[in-house]
Amino acid sequence: MISSFRRYLETWYVRAFFLVMVGSFVLWGVGDMLRVVGTSTWVARISGASIEVSSLETEFHRALATASRDLPAGQEASAALRREVGERTLQRLIAEAAMRKELTDLRIVVPDAVLAEATRLMPVFRGASGNFDRLRFESLLRANGLTESAFLAGMRDDISRRQLLEAVSAATRVPEAQSNPIYKAQFEKRSADLATFPIAAIPEPPTPDEATVHRFYDNHPDLYATPEYRTVKAALLSTRLMATEISISDADARAYYEAHLADHSTIARRSAQVISAPEEGAAKALAETWRGGADWAAMEAAAKTAGAVAISQDDATEKQFPDPDLAKAVFAAEPGTVSEPIKGRLGWFVVRVGKATAGGTTPFEEVKDKIRERVSIEKALEMVYDKANKADGALANGTALDTLPGTLGLGWFAAATDKNGYGTDGSPVPLPGENELRAAVLASAFASPKGEPPHLIEVATPSTGGSGYYALIVEDIVPAGMKPFEAVRDAAAADWRAEQRRKGAEQAAAAMLQAIKDGKTFSDAARDAGITPRLSPVVARSTPDPGLPLEVHRVLFGLKQTEPTMVETPEGFVVAMPVEIVVPDPAADPAGYQQLRAAVSRSIANDLATTLSEAVRLRSNPRINQTNFDQVVQP
Repeated sequence: MISSFRRYLETWYVRAFFLVMVGSFVLWGVGDMLRVVGTSTWVARISGASIEVSSLETEFHRALATASRDLPAGQEASAALRREVGERTLQRLIAEAAMRKELTDLRIVVPDAVLAEATRLMPVFRGASGNFDRLRFESLLRANGLTESAFLAGMRDDISRRQLLEAVSAATRVPEAQSNPIYKAQFEKRSADLATFPIAAIPEPPTPDEATVHRFYDNHPDLYATPEYRTVKAALLSTRLMATEISISDADARAYYEAHLADHSTIARRSAQVISAPEEGAAKALAETWRGGADWAAMEAAAKTAGAVAISQDDATEKQFPDPDLAKAVFAAEPGTVSEPIKGRLGWFVVRVGKATAGGTTPFEEVKDKIRERVSIEKALEMVYDKANKADGALANGTALDTLPGTLGLGWFAAATDKNGYGTDGSPVPLPGENELRAAVLASAFASPKGEPPHLIEVATPSTGGSGYYALIVEDIVPAGMKPFEAVRDAAAADWRAEQRRKGAEQAAAAMLQAIKDGKTFSDAARDAGITPRLSPVVARSTPDPGLPLEVHRVLFGLKQTEPTMVETPEGFVVAMPVEIVVPDPAADPAGYQQLRAAVSRSIANDLATTLSEAVRLRSNPRINQTNFDQVVQP
């Protein structure tokens, strides 16, 4: 048989067949390769570098998850939100890539030792001892979807970028010609003459006739509009509702308490200022200086002069203090007092404790009600999924919403409601369940067509750590409209009278304002209007005062001295005019002035850094592959 096969292989038509087969495989392979080579995988290119689709996808989904946290429960990100997040993410990646190339061209590098030290010093990676914790580092990277190499690369970019930006902005210092006017404007104080025209002081107008009331009704449709109402019938499976039907005994609650004792225990913590001196004599001298009234800044300087070290620890546990003897002294010290010198393994210490948080365990009796609630919710979480499957199966088999089995622990709702959960009488409708579940039911009720068959929908309920479920049917829709005039005649008449009184107060205030502009003094114009004026307290631009209406405070610092104005308040109208303008002297407040100069300098430095980053991005001449971008961000 093998010999016969060999003879066939030597014939010309068999050889031709194999040549055709080999050619086909070659063509298929080349075609696949050409298709691969011809497919672009970049979404943006800048100066020879490219941002790949995979990089944008990773960053986009991370940014979208953050942006979606504020959305109502059960609502997905819209196409507009996805595109906005995508564009913002892509521009950030372009800016980072452009800056990375700029740093390479400038030969700015970060040594490995500097990178490692910066990572170890990050507070988020410190363990209970206060030192870098490798396990915590790896856990946090995993939780954020990062590899160690990717994180360190990002850290390296960030440090090198800060080197460049700090070099650009290091010499930034705002000149006095700019800081003086800013200081004077910021800390300027003013007072004003005030004349108040309260609406309540205007006499009640006569009862209006029918035509007047109807005209007011026609001209103010927003006051008498009715929202859209939907008559909704819903069945809900709520973890919290189901938990109320579960009874938890004291024995079960205590067993849970014992198993989760750490949740009810707190570790003692203290905030302390510590001076470490090499010798007892130096420690005693520093303690006396401290007791004499020196503040912490002065003690830091004194410690430096004496060859000592000043350290501040905030909310630290006993294990976080480096010296055991020091830790014992800190937790034995009376808060607010300076201790005697303490001999430790690492030298002599002087301590003053500030905030002190006692440790301990909360007794069972104080937390048993909360534990019962927690245990009942956990048991309900185990039950709700099974009941949801049964309800879903029943609805899928055609069971009407009203006839779902009573053994499923359903909560029921049937009422006419607007989209905000208020009934036709203006009171909240009794919609059961968690906040997330209620919000999802209302949103679905106003998105579903009338009469659409119900189906079970799951809603995440972070407040209970699980999910809720609902099925609903919209039985009727009453469109938005206007309340009939006959139903609101009395209300419209009352509104007309209130409007006339408001107009009366406004006209009286406007007449006084015009009198001042025509040359009368503030007091004469107020007397003619029958108003007793008053002088406001002296107020700062950034600090409102109860003695000055907030509406007046908002415009007061934009007025010239003796320039009158009129503003409306919830109670009526106020005519005001600046009386005193106190311009501060920077020389009288050197500390405040220097703080302002420093803040303005930081603001200018930030502006310079932003301008440089944007210039680098624009100079990179980015090109965007719109097709690949759309494929990433489209839902």
